Amino acid sequence: MASTAVRPPGGTWFDTVQRSFVNVPIDTNNNNAISTSEFLEAAESLASLFDVLGSVAFTPVKSDMHGNIKKIRDRQLAAPAQSETLQALVVNELKTKKHTAAEGLLWLVRYSQALTARSGIMSLILVLSGLDFTAQGLRHNVTSPSEELSTSFRTAYASTLKPHHSFLVKPVFSAAMSATPYRTDFYNKLAADQERGQQELRVWLDALEKQVAILKQFQERKEAKW
Repeated sequence: MASTAVRPPGGTWFDTVQRSFVNVPIDTNNNNAISTSEFLEAAESLASLFDVLGSVAFTPVKSDMHGNIKKIRDRQLAAPAQSETLQALVVNELKTKKHTAAEGLLWLVRYSQALTARSGIMSLILVLSGLDFTAQGLRHNVTSPSEELSTSFRTAYASTLKPHHSFLVKPVFSAAMSATPYRTDFYNKLAADQERGQQELRVWLDALEKQVAILKQFQERKEAKW
């Protein structure tokens, strides 16, 4: 698990990340295959963004993301030759015909306390959904200069995670939405130089959104279904 890093004086949050989505290899000659190790490093780094949001209400979200990243990495370690890319990891785990994988694909992004044995596939889907939620929330905010973070993330939540959450989980996310910092405070924490921070955020978001889109398209392919 990546440790929480403090933004250096005069720097940005992006200076602290172990791996940016900008630096995740994508093999365009192999159906946009995304490198597993680098993607997981970038996803771990993204989880530290919840520290910038600065509310303990996001702790369950961050913990769940780290837990699912671990599940994917465990699958990778168990079958490294078959898990060099995320797409290969999913296809090869589906060949094992695990019930937990099929269940994860069926329920997609639902966080259920009853599902204590998540497979790599299910964990990947959950991580992807969390990344999509984060990307959409930040994109809404970047493109709407007068909008507060709470509004942006509520909009993103409604179109990504909320339809799949149980009545037990929804209040946790509702509390997190309400606890987001003011827009000005968030961007001040993100970067000392606001212009540089906005520029780096847009580049990072572009890379994140591209990878989320690739994985969403992959999920619709026959080999990704059971």
